Amino acid sequence: MGEAIVITSGKGGVGKTTTAANLGTALALQGKKICLVDTDIGLRNLDVILGLENRIIYDLVDVVEGRCKIHQALIKDKRVDEKLFLLPAAQTTDKNAVTPEQMKSLVEELKRDYDYVLIDCPAGIEQGYRNAVAGADHAIVVTTPEISAVRDADRIIGLLEQEEITAPKLIINRIRQHMMKNGDTLDVNEITTHLSIDLLGIIIDSEGVISSSNKGEPIVMDPSNKASLGYRNIARRILGESVPLMAIHDEQRGMFSKLKALFSK
Repeated sequence: MGEAIVITSGKGGVGKTTTAANLGTALALQGKKICLVDTDIGLRNLDVILGLENRIIYDLVDVVEGRCKIHQALIKDKRVDEKLFLLPAAQTTDKNAVTPEQMKSLVEELKRDYDYVLIDCPAGIEQGYRNAVAGADHAIVVTTPEISAVRDADRIIGLLEQEEITAPKLIINRIRQHMMKNGDTLDVNEITTHLSIDLLGIIIDSEGVISSSNKGEPIVMDPSNKASLGYRNIARRILGESVPLMAIHDEQRGMFSKLKALFSK
């Protein structure tokens, strides 16, 4: 029996869907069988980030309304051999087309066949949020180092604590090293102290994330990218490995700094 993890944020635009795509791919690269479930009915994007949008025939609503079986709606990602599958959201259906009870039943069925079911939660705290958390065993809250995102994450953590879900974990996304170093954004300690939940990992901001998403290729497929390393580290922590937090600031000094240090001795 697998585990279901809902990936949520409260605020939109913090990279939650990108996190779901990359974390699912990273876990699949570790040999785990993964099903990604997009619950953002009407505004699906997970299929685009994975490059699977042209292969959708059935969707989540088709499954719960009995127009197809689950296996007919699942799309296999051929880049990760038999390990990564997507259940897409409906694009044009009413957000209230699915109930929390239906979602819970669907997730329970998926957990029989997959090691992890990752549920991409829509932004906000409306029906979509209630559907996404209905069948989840665990929760990951994604935020960026911005006050508005952290405030909304705090609100979501409060709601999650009312559910039958184990203590949520935190991912701090899109860390711009120079801004955090200069104090122009909240730092990691400030965020974790304010939210009071365990930090699962950090993702250094990278232009590669945007370009790879536009190409339908999760950045985690590129092992040389810092954001990719962040996702891979988080996947390893989910699997129980002890992986140290990556350094936020580049410790390598430039040539000018080295010369200055040499002549100052």
